Amino acid sequence: MNKFRVAFDGLYQALRHQSVFVQFVFMIFALIASFVFKFTYLENLILGLCIGLVIVTEIINTCIEKICDFMSPETDERIKLIKDMSAGAVLFAALVSLILGLMMVINHL
Repeated sequence: MNKFRVAFDGLYQALRHQSVFVQFVFMIFALIASFVFKFTYLENLILGLCIGLVIVTEIINTCIEKICDFMSPETDERIKLIKDMSAGAVLFAALVSLILGLMMVINHL
């Protein structure tokens, strides 16, 4: 049970970061769209996977940034590259999710 408590605390801490919170706000909009457009079971599965992918990558990106800031508080090009790449992973996950979401919405128009 302690591991669950620690994990939920970690999720709570992640939600306190603006970038993760913003992804949760987008998740709510996506879920509203799924109800408005009456997504099928399969579309909802895809939506859930996309939401999970984006939020997980955002949480990992936030962790990587925190570790980098802890390890090297001063400006370092190597740290910048690491941070840029992890932010790029979030961007890629978000773009793929956006494209899939738009395809599903267009399918219902």
